[in-house]
Amino acid sequence: MKKKEKVSAGLSEKASDTILVIICVIIMLIVAYPLYYILVASVSNPYDVYAGKTFLLPSGFTLKGYQAVFADDSIFSGLLNSIKYTIIGTVYSVVMIYLVAFPLSQKSMPGRTAISLFFIVTMYFGGGLIPTYLVVKDTGLLGNMWALFLPGGVAVGNMIIVRNYIENSIPSSLIEQAEIDGASQLRVFWNIIIPLSRPIMAVMVVFSMVAYWNDWFTAMIYLNSSQAPLPLVLRNVLIKSSASAAQASTISGGYAELNKLTEMIKFSSIIVAAAPMLIIYPFVQKYFEAGFMAGAVKG
Repeated sequence: MKKKEKVSAGLSEKASDTILVIICVIIMLIVAYPLYYILVASVSNPYDVYAGKTFLLPSGFTLKGYQAVFADDSIFSGLLNSIKYTIIGTVYSVVMIYLVAFPLSQKSMPGRTAISLFFIVTMYFGGGLIPTYLVVKDTGLLGNMWALFLPGGVAVGNMIIVRNYIENSIPSSLIEQAEIDGASQLRVFWNIIIPLSRPIMAVMVVFSMVAYWNDWFTAMIYLNSSQAPLPLVLRNVLIKSSASAAQASTISGGYAELNKLTEMIKFSSIIVAAAPMLIIYPFVQKYFEAGFMAGAVKG
């Protein structure tokens, strides 16, 4: 009887694992297919795309959309600007997160609850776009790349994740022992907190990189055209293409061809903007998963 029960339990477990794998594959396909579809559409004839002929494979293969995108001289300067803003912004953001999260993770810190509440309030209430713009203008940051970083200060949601990680995953006894041995707070932070929190740091790096790479609206408000990052440049390329198509509407055949090119540029721009993050993510995926689970809020 016992052997039969074990066999039955084993089959049930195997069946449940199979069902879970199937569900995960279906979810993966649902999530991944839209991006794949955009990739296929970017090298297909737009009319075939809207006719439903590009379900899995390209139809009417063409690279005119990418040629039009990269024909704009501002693309490469925008790419360099995005790389610069992403690197500087990521370093700044992670440093600020840790400088706030480490003190708030120490239960002996005076006023810890009040300071934490102060940061949490900023997650729900803000001055809005106009007051923020006036502050940036009065501080002389208009046309300065630091307008992208300084107003945001600390990403409070990310800071809370790091604080919880330090508080729950790094033994307080280890920190206390280091302090007994004469280590200063700076020494504890640099030699204990930083090395032991690398997984969650990888998560913060990914979050910050994606946020700064995709941020075109802040740059549009505070920076001039020569400082535009890649997403904003691609937006401008698409707008110019749409405007050209509208102007050509009175020309026989002109509107159709320019509208076709505009659609190709639309799909190509999405791929060009997303490609760098898609290339980088696999290299930090294992740290991202481990750090995110370890930094989750524990009930």
